[in-house]
Amino acid sequence: MSIALNLYYKGKNGSAKRFTEEIEKSGLADKIRNQPGNECYEYFTSMKDKETILLVDRWEDDDALHFHHDSSDMIKIGELKDKYDLELKVERYVTEKERCE
Repeated sequence: MSIALNLYYKGKNGSAKRFTEEIEKSGLADKIRNQPGNECYEYFTSMKDKETILLVDRWEDDDALHFHHDSSDMIKIGELKDKYDLELKVERYVTEKERCE
């Protein structure tokens, strides 16, 4: 079983898109993808709501997720979330284990 999180970052005037672009360009996303137990870390845009970005974030177990949450990467993500003045909604699921394609 895996722990899956859907994180919805909502902003204004393209701020959510700029947030994800900065995370990708800075290498932070790849660093998280390479953390032990990460199965998926991918951003998506909505066809209906261009101001919301979805992050599909999946971990092999609670220990891997807690390691991630305790990492300095979470501080950087929080700082960027504040920089771009984003709202965040989180959904948590238990799923079948598989890699993100």
